[in-house]
Amino acid sequence: MTDHRAEADQVIDELYQRVGEASPQPRLWPTRRAVELLGDPQQMFGVVHITGSNGKTSTARIIDALMRAHGLRTGLMTSPHLERLNERIVIDGEPVSDQDLVANYRDIDPVLTMVDAELLAGGEPPLSFFETLTVLTLACFADAPVDVAVLEVGMGGEWDATNVANADVAVFTPIALEHTDILGDTVVEIAKTKSGIIKPASRVVTALQSAEVFDVLQGAAEHNESSMTVVGRDVELLTTTPGVGGQVIDFRLRHAEYRSVPLPLFGLHQADNAVLAAAAVEQFIGGGEQEISRDVVEEALGHSSSPGRLQVVSHRPTVIIDAAHNPHGAESLARALMQSFQFETLVVVLGVLRDKDARGIVEALDPLADMFVVTQSESDRAVPAEDLAETVMPVAGPDRTSWRENLVEAIELAQQQAGPDGGVVVTGSVTVIAEALEWAER
Repeated sequence: MTDHRAEADQVIDELYQRVGEASPQPRLWPTRRAVELLGDPQQMFGVVHITGSNGKTSTARIIDALMRAHGLRTGLMTSPHLERLNERIVIDGEPVSDQDLVANYRDIDPVLTMVDAELLAGGEPPLSFFETLTVLTLACFADAPVDVAVLEVGMGGEWDATNVANADVAVFTPIALEHTDILGDTVVEIAKTKSGIIKPASRVVTALQSAEVFDVLQGAAEHNESSMTVVGRDVELLTTTPGVGGQVIDFRLRHAEYRSVPLPLFGLHQADNAVLAAAAVEQFIGGGEQEISRDVVEEALGHSSSPGRLQVVSHRPTVIIDAAHNPHGAESLARALMQSFQFETLVVVLGVLRDKDARGIVEALDPLADMFVVTQSESDRAVPAEDLAETVMPVAGPDRTSWRENLVEAIELAQQQAGPDGGVVVTGSVTVIAEALEWAER
């Protein structure tokens, strides 16, 4: 069998030579132009579209698992990846193969060249990394082919490249302040941008939101003549109890109740994500008019995973990695740690990117942390460890704060401070936990 790894690496390098996803273009027409030239591959399958501030990837993965357990062939697009870009394009539960990644990229390359030329002629920058990745992903899904695509937005919603697809079901995880320099200064502005994934006759499913955010989503749903299912009103998590390797949940959807369902994920927020995901699938299957079988629910939720989200990667001391990268995510992490773990000593290894609210993250974790070890990833967007320590010390105090530029040295120091019965949590950015995962695998 031919090894396509080198060719795939070349494709990935070509993608990364484009403008990065940290600087998205607030535009949709170039992506729309590209898929139009490809024959609109996004119209060849059903679509569940997911936006929000936290929990998008976990919710998307659970939706994907439920769809597959129901017998549907799925395409799953999430971001960012932890180790390799193929993770962002998942077909029927498996990352796209190097061979298919290369073949589909070569198929779309002439179209990318054409659209780039049109953009440059009009004085605009060429297709960005994320715009190109979205076109490639949709082409891979059409080629597979899949029955349903589960698409996680890159940023926002209205002008996000994934919004060339028309959502059969539009899903909203909790919305909070994020990317204020791009999405808006208030949660209302951010909610308006995210509500752009609601299309005429979409079925909307939303997590519990603040009153002002809910009003925005409800207004968008009414404008598009879309039905709306609200967690906590139409469907709800009834109970959750700790279980081995996660929790056991009871929940109610529109057409059935599900009792004593194992969920191998930690934290109340993951139970909420599971209910949101199940409600979305209920709305997709049979237009929301039939229940999901208990066998499907138990199979899918019982095998759910969410790499990089409250993931235990080492023991004695327990080392946990979590992708919390804003205050809302850090608050969820703190609650989950209190619910699911008991450590004699807890040390937080923290690395944050420049555009994030580092102080807000520290304030959310400070009540639980005995010590902070501040570090930095290899990303050029990482806040230098010494500078980040200056942010942490006013909150945690100099006696509870230390820093190491090298992540491995930071983890090793944290392990020493925690002791064999303690816990170490590595968090603050996906780039940090990706490198921590590499350390754990070594």
